[in-house]
Amino acid sequence: MTLPFVIAVLAAGLLGGGAALAIGSAVWDGGTTTVIRESSDAVAAPVAEFDQESGGSTVGEIYRDAGPGVVQITSSVVSESFFGEQRGQALGSGFVIDKRGHIVTNYHVVEGADEVFVNFSADDRLKAEIVGTDPSTDIALLKIDASQRALTPLSFGDSDVVQVGDQVVAIGNPFGLARSATAGIVSALHRQIQSPSGFTIDKVIQTDAAINQGNSGGPLLNAAGEVIGVNTQIATGGTGEGNVGIGFAVPVNTLEEVVAELMEDGRVDHPYLGVRMQDITERAAELYKLPAEGALITQVVDGSPADRAGLRAGDNPVVVDGTSYVLGGDVITKADGREVASSDALRSIIAAGEPGDKLELELRRGEETETVTVTLGRQPAQSSTTSP
Repeated sequence: MTLPFVIAVLAAGLLGGGAALAIGSAVWDGGTTTVIRESSDAVAAPVAEFDQESGGSTVGEIYRDAGPGVVQITSSVVSESFFGEQRGQALGSGFVIDKRGHIVTNYHVVEGADEVFVNFSADDRLKAEIVGTDPSTDIALLKIDASQRALTPLSFGDSDVVQVGDQVVAIGNPFGLARSATAGIVSALHRQIQSPSGFTIDKVIQTDAAINQGNSGGPLLNAAGEVIGVNTQIATGGTGEGNVGIGFAVPVNTLEEVVAELMEDGRVDHPYLGVRMQDITERAAELYKLPAEGALITQVVDGSPADRAGLRAGDNPVVVDGTSYVLGGDVITKADGREVASSDALRSIIAAGEPGDKLELELRRGEETETVTVTLGRQPAQSSTTSP
């Protein structure tokens, strides 16, 4: 579940009414698909304790130092309904990244907004310009006109060195409650979640620090008070809209790359292959004489770079030890000479490229090994698959 907090201004407000929505994760073809369903009221998660004797700062010190750089984002959104034009407000979080007035938040916090405002405190409300957005990573970059004295940029850490069990603090505006701090640990790494554009966001950090609606766009900080992620989604396990200890943050290393491109061009051009893939288990490889490692192609998007290069998808559905496969397609085992152990490995290789780059793929087609050269395209605005 993405986490803006939406206030309905009129009786039939934009997003606020109706049943609660819960989002879970269903793994398919090596990716993660968001599943939405009606649910009952939420059950609060247990509060995690923060070990202040393990080094680094205390929660209070992190909040004191980083809190002034965390802001509330208010987006004014207009929609059409049976009752006519409706105006609503989506509330989220964000944080300052430099003295020039740049602020990071989630794309879904400002999606469709005709006006965006930033609040530092109850009385400091500034209109923000949207510099650029990237729906594929759920990142938006804003800019405000404020004096340097009013701005407290947060420092970035390195999300590649984050480990499971690391202590973290989330600061944001859950349900509109300004600058709330919660603490927890890194629960897992390299999760995959679905972005607003339908593409997969890789290397996502999972945390049990309590985050709720309104936390979207706020920072996830390490014990040194450095940003390691941008809080963006929660899974509720079918219990409602609130926190149950499973939150997700876009890693800061991804954020840095996206922000650099948004500052330069106002958009991000992601490289695109146009396939859906699946990992191969040892048992499936043994039964069907497949390579022990590689990315099995289960779908090729019509007109995509993969389609133009002649890559082939499978058409033979089978089930092995409770896991469904679509066999008969190419299995990519190398990309530009690098071993492809999994679909995630191939995604990483593609993500490191740019549209227009040529990628030499070594693949197993039936009993033959072939080499195919693909020219990467530009990722479309919306995905028809969960592929790179």
